[in-house]
Amino acid sequence: MTRTGENWGRWGGDDERGAANLVTPDVVLNAASALREGRVISLAMPINGATSNGSSQRVPHMAGRPLPQHFMAMDGGDYAAGARTMDGGRAIADDAIIVSPHGTTTHMDALSHMWRGDVLYNAHPANRVRSYGATRCGIDKVGPIVTRGVLFDIPAHLGVPYVDPSVVIDAEMLEACAARTGMAPRPGDVALVRTGWPLVWNEDPKRYQSDQPGLTYDAALWLVQREVVAIGSDNGSVGRYSEQGFLDGPDEDVHILTLWRHGVYLLELMWLEELAASGRSDFLFMVAPLAIEGGTASPVTPVAVL
Repeated sequence: MTRTGENWGRWGGDDERGAANLVTPDVVLNAASALREGRVISLAMPINGATSNGSSQRVPHMAGRPLPQHFMAMDGGDYAAGARTMDGGRAIADDAIIVSPHGTTTHMDALSHMWRGDVLYNAHPANRVRSYGATRCGIDKVGPIVTRGVLFDIPAHLGVPYVDPSVVIDAEMLEACAARTGMAPRPGDVALVRTGWPLVWNEDPKRYQSDQPGLTYDAALWLVQREVVAIGSDNGSVGRYSEQGFLDGPDEDVHILTLWRHGVYLLELMWLEELAASGRSDFLFMVAPLAIEGGTASPVTPVAVL
């Protein structure tokens, strides 16, 4: 096999899980050493359906992406008087939800989300991604991930409430942040990068949806070289982003570097404010993407256990 990607063939020619293979039983057991308080923190934003009340407009999301739709299954509208009544006066309500994870919810990208030429990660043929789903490298191949998480709190490092898009979050900054906290990533970790950008949403949604701070290519490379299993951030794309799209060309695209070359997963639109307020830089991290057969992503509720 031609090693176009650095991890291609590392876990066999049929591998579809990529860096998830780094989470071995020993890695999970070692991650338990980060448990010191027993406190559980959700790292997800809420899914608010774009119904008549416009509630989804209160949750940060990227412009131009289909917003979540949440309605009650019986009549598709307000359900207050429409719940099915059962024997004994009991009532039951059913929900239906339509979600396009990319750009609108806290989600995890599958390895089938990005590719170059005619191949996916590990040289799987890209023509296996079709309207009916991705039969190679779909999100259903990942499974639960339980490992150590390491937080890079960039606003705390810089002494600001959030990172301005003009600030370059490069490898040097990540290294300095790790040195300040004493928590450098190790193989099998999940690295979370806080920018504080969701705080801008309440101040100015239009500004939020324009340029966004994020990792440069060399910052993402610094992390994958330390063999993290996933990189998460509270922005919309992990990498830096502008209204015109990703700022770097295809050879320096953070998505191509992580998902395609290294098989490293991306978690986007996370909520990291409570975790940052805890003052903890290491913790037990857990995430279990939905087993959506052939999905290119899944809504997730990542959890930090302190």
